[in-house]
Amino acid sequence: MSYSDLQQQPIAMFDMDGTLLDLAFDDFIWNHCLPERHAQVHQCSLEQSQQTLFQFYQQHKHTLSWYSSAHWTAKVGVDVLQLQHEHRNKIGPRTGCHQLLEQLKAKGYRCWLLTNADRAGLQLKLENVELSPYFELMISSEELGHAKEETAFWQKLQQLHPFDPAQAVFIDDTVAVLKSAEDFGITQLFSILQPSSSKAARAATELPYPALDHLTELFDYLETNLQVTDAKTA
Repeated sequence: MSYSDLQQQPIAMFDMDGTLLDLAFDDFIWNHCLPERHAQVHQCSLEQSQQTLFQFYQQHKHTLSWYSSAHWTAKVGVDVLQLQHEHRNKIGPRTGCHQLLEQLKAKGYRCWLLTNADRAGLQLKLENVELSPYFELMISSEELGHAKEETAFWQKLQQLHPFDPAQAVFIDDTVAVLKSAEDFGITQLFSILQPSSSKAARAATELPYPALDHLTELFDYLETNLQVTDAKTA
């Protein structure tokens, strides 16, 4: 296949945690395990620990540091990556994850995984859930030096791996990330109703982008869009 043919193929870009994988694992680590371990290490009450960590979380939200296990290990004095390794049996896919990826592969979509998880976190997830075979590209924002919430992430991505935003579909559970992708020029954007099985689903009306419950719903959207496009060009 020539480079120009490759450029014409649609690209399905996926976030990882909360989109393909159940965010319940991350919720468990950050909201339950880390406060407990932090309280033990620093010999303070669980309540004090939760308060300290919550303040840190608020300060670093949507920045590259937020997603770095090395940053948090240094900041809070607990080996955060080790903590994730200890509970790796809780890492799991969201409903319809592999089914959707199989469908897209069969239809000739190029699939890209774009995650804010650092490289170590990405590696841990890939060791526990089989995702690699479906993706031609897997990028950690740590490699690009910008979180997905920043337009610079998308600019750098396009420099390194040229793509046409008009040919791309992007699915992410975080509204700030979708907004950044939209600012860059990606128009086919989808969110997720229930990123974490440990929390209630969000209302579709609260989200500024179409939201998927079962991941395979995306395929219905894409097929409908394809038919509309075909009808216009016929």
